[in-house]
Amino acid sequence: MEKAIHIQYFALLREQRGESEETLRTTAQTPQGLYAQLKKDHRFTLPEQSVRVSINEQFADWQTALRSGDRVVFLPPVSGG
Repeated sequence: MEKAIHIQYFALLREQRGESEETLRTTAQTPQGLYAQLKKDHRFTLPEQSVRVSINEQFADWQTALRSGDRVVFLPPVSGG
């Protein structure tokens, strides 16, 4: 079943997407499936293992079930000095 997910991007993912946020209709059931879809669609270069995921402002497991209306944030590694 398709659901509306609000997604926020930071750092490298924001640069690669060209947007800081969007609402997407998807059939992805988990953040893992959603990230795989986004990686394919937007040519993200970061592997899933180096990205953390947050759902509704709480860190989550990649296998957490997504529900329509969720706010998902993909957090790439932070670098800098």
